[in-house]
Amino acid sequence: MISIMETIKDKIVLIIGATGGIGAEVAKMLHKSGAVVIITGRNLEKLSSLSAELQLPEENKIALDITDETAVTATVNSIIDRYGKIDVLVNAAGIGIIKPFEQLSADEFRQTIDTNLIAAFYILKAVLPPMKAVKKGLIIHIPGVLGKVPMAGAAAYCASKYGLAGMLQSIREEIKRTEIRFTSLYLGGTDSPFWDNIDLRVQRDKMILAEEAAKAIWFLCQQPASGVVSEMVLQPFNHQAI
Repeated sequence: MISIMETIKDKIVLIIGATGGIGAEVAKMLHKSGAVVIITGRNLEKLSSLSAELQLPEENKIALDITDETAVTATVNSIIDRYGKIDVLVNAAGIGIIKPFEQLSADEFRQTIDTNLIAAFYILKAVLPPMKAVKKGLIIHIPGVLGKVPMAGAAAYCASKYGLAGMLQSIREEIKRTEIRFTSLYLGGTDSPFWDNIDLRVQRDKMILAEEAAKAIWFLCQQPASGVVSEMVLQPFNHQAI
């Protein structure tokens, strides 16, 4: 029987934001499937714990502030120097500041844009040239459903995610004659640490499990070479916004 999925075994996979709930689960699944996983994150304690669990080489655990363009570029260059390529980029990093617009400060708005949008720009600026050199690669981002449908109290978050979705679509047009593929996951409410510090009444028991969200990304990392899943929408069954 011929498999329609492309194997992830031995592929070089860079996971941005691996210390988050979804990112950590993705790292575990891809590592178990035989991928060469490189994990990044801001929380060194969580990063070290995940690296130890997966028994990764020390150089495959990288503390990274994605809002620092110099650090992002240096990180990507070090991976290219070591492995010669990046087959798959999974950007699972991001922040969410959810509050009424009148209570939203300019600093909070700027921080959200810097982390969710401008940092993605830095990452793509670093990752795309080596992918263009071999005319191949897979780039997965998570704009989330709030990159398609607005929500009250999410002005900053929606602005960053709508911007991310637009930027990705534009870049896709520029590189469509290569075999570099872009996939956007429009993910609905997921029960992860994302919600721990958000002052909003939500029903986390009705959200998508982080493991299930990660399983969707794991699947997307193995989409068939003959095609591309440009978009996937995954949201809680009882709270469908799209």
